[in-house]
Amino acid sequence: MTTQTKRARIVSPKDLEKCGERLRSGDLVAFPTETVYGLGCHALNESAIQKVFSAKERPLTDPLIVHVISTLDAQDLWAASHDSVEGRALQLLADKFWPGPLTLVAKAASHVPSIVMANTGHVACRCPSHEIARKLIQAAQVPIAAPSANKFGHVSPTKAQHVHDDLCNEDVWIVNDDENGTCHVGVESTVAKLEWTGESGTITVLRQGAVSANDIVACLQQFEEFKDVFTVNVKTKKQNKQDVAQVSPGQCYRHYSPDIPSFMLSSDWKNDNVVDHDTSISTTVVIDFQKKLDSLENHALAYRDLSAAGDSSEAAQAVFETLRWAEQVEGATRIVFPEIIDSEEADSLTLALKDRLQRAASGVVMDSL
Repeated sequence: MTTQTKRARIVSPKDLEKCGERLRSGDLVAFPTETVYGLGCHALNESAIQKVFSAKERPLTDPLIVHVISTLDAQDLWAASHDSVEGRALQLLADKFWPGPLTLVAKAASHVPSIVMANTGHVACRCPSHEIARKLIQAAQVPIAAPSANKFGHVSPTKAQHVHDDLCNEDVWIVNDDENGTCHVGVESTVAKLEWTGESGTITVLRQGAVSANDIVACLQQFEEFKDVFTVNVKTKKQNKQDVAQVSPGQCYRHYSPDIPSFMLSSDWKNDNVVDHDTSISTTVVIDFQKKLDSLENHALAYRDLSAAGDSSEAAQAVFETLRWAEQVEGATRIVFPEIIDSEEADSLTLALKDRLQRAASGVVMDSL
């Protein structure tokens, strides 16, 4: 029996120039962003893009986000002219939220490879704020297409070791930034698609992240030109079929999932409903939020609270690392976390946390343990 050689290599931020050379030549580099680690390739090189899909075992129906260093670079990838209403709206949103955790989806220019867009004709662009990500794009001298640097459907990585755990057998260099801690936002970017009909426009939030629909509305409302022109809505649909092309990544019903069964515990479940003789609790790992399940702490195999105070920023930063910790607890047979209910008071990261946990559980809610 032969053992597959481990090909992945963890490198220092001092190696960014060499990493840039790898990207230009069509090879893969995983790198930290403010959201999660990305698995990067030359965004205009079809064979390089194919390597990303192969390494991740990702369906070609799930598009990639193209990372750029400036709005000008994104405008070169979008079809909209700079002086059109659509182009000016994209410029406005980019000026407000870039660099940062917002991805903007718009009709693509003709030279953008179809494979990076899942053949939808719309390309997703983002300008990251993370220092290493920005330096890498500059070193590469090309736009970088990058989904999360993990196997498709698994928990997203926020550390170099997470990437290595998933992609150790792939030909990828992994830039180590552990000295600066985890990715400080901790969940993937908000994705917003802009569509223009010629008289009116729609901006649709397709994935929840640190930038909310209300933030986008507030940005547009500052300018008379866009006040009554664009409608902003949220459509974070859950798609079960991997053979259906998506405009945005992160749409699959099962996503961000640990390697052992995971479930949400209904918001109707009462904190005093612990049954001492229920042996299944003794093999359950509980990931809590705001002490909703704290009565299980002394009964569960292991317990962590993403934020006992209910701080959405703290919880978002910790959620993926905690899901990876939970799946590795010896003797664990399942993971349970609380169902998070929408409310008018919920901020953008609470909604993003709800989305990630819901997909990690494949939407399954238990009424009892």
